[in-house]
Amino acid sequence: MGTRRKGRELALQALYQLEITSETSEESLGPLWENVDASAPTKEFARDLVRGVLERRVSIDRQIEAASQHWRLERLSRVDLTIIRIAVYELTGSPPLPVEIAVNEAVELARRFGTAESAAFVNGLLDEIADRLGLKRETKVAPNDG
Repeated sequence: MGTRRKGRELALQALYQLEITSETSEESLGPLWENVDASAPTKEFARDLVRGVLERRVSIDRQIEAASQHWRLERLSRVDLTIIRIAVYELTGSPPLPVEIAVNEAVELARRFGTAESAAFVNGLLDEIADRLGLKRETKVAPNDG
């Protein structure tokens, strides 16, 4: 597993831990970072994701709420919500992650850590958010034959 994918998994675990414990500070994650079996670059990438999501959580949550018709954040699965927060952060970061990669990585996390419906839900909601942000998926153009 690559550094970034493993980092996203660690960020998901850390942000989920903060969510269920109602903690608001990254400092409470010390034991997680100390006990996880991951390389230093993987942990640093995960920490960057956690910091970014925490710093921009209000803005990220507004984007999710606007796109999640008929669903309040409180009704979303904590795992799905956390995955979506990470993806929205990456979609809107500097530099932004391409839509295809952000959505694919989020869907893979949802398949691994969510319910049977999580992958489709995460995919659909992130597509809606990307559309609302004016982000387009790259399309491959077939070469001209003539």
